[in-house]
Amino acid sequence: MKKPFLTAEWRKLILVNYVIDPAILKKYLPNKTELDLWEGKCYVSLVGFMFLNTKVKGCKLPGHINFEEVNLRYYIKHHNGDELRRGVGFIKEIVPKPLIASIARAVYKEPYQSLPMKHSWSVENELNIEYSWKLNDNWNSVSVKAEISPFSFNEKSEADFITEHYWGYTKINNVKTNEFEVKHPSWKIYNVLDSIINVDFESSYGTDFEFLNHQQPASVMLAEGSEISVGNKRVI
Repeated sequence: MKKPFLTAEWRKLILVNYVIDPAILKKYLPNKTELDLWEGKCYVSLVGFMFLNTKVKGCKLPGHINFEEVNLRYYIKHHNGDELRRGVGFIKEIVPKPLIASIARAVYKEPYQSLPMKHSWSVENELNIEYSWKLNDNWNSVSVKAEISPFSFNEKSEADFITEHYWGYTKINNVKTNEFEVKHPSWKIYNVLDSIINVDFESSYGTDFEFLNHQQPASVMLAEGSEISVGNKRVI
């Protein structure tokens, strides 16, 4: 059995979820995929989290073991014969490590960018989690305040839809798509008490997403996360 391409822990995931017009995402869709909707609504999510204990092909790369990521993702599905594979596509993924971004672009054709980043975690009577990235001399950030006890969500809930996608798809060109599997157990989530989204979506993700600067999110979640593995790519 082949080793997974990457193993790590994804921890303290902030997920800021917006309902958008599906037409905006049509040009980003990889071939042989279609948008995955929840209760008839199309979502994009701004996701910030920590990579911890990262290994590539079983090896730790010094200086590239623990780091932040923030991405803007959308939800898609692919019919692999009789199997329905629910996955995500990415508008952009931001990390602070140029080598990680270069590997992801070269191997998976993922839209990674390397920028200065930082994070803050604190636990007192509440959890306070923040992820920040610096673009054009300005710091963007997303932060939440949450209760300290995680809980399991209900099946077919919004949290179930947002977190239970286990495939990644990347558009190579109009006829080729990269597919990879992401394995992890179901995550628990925290009750979010407050959130602050200080993001210039146009600068970070392009003019198609400028409107998010003025739109309230449909929901904000904080997931604990888990150990994960990312499988080797397949071209479909």
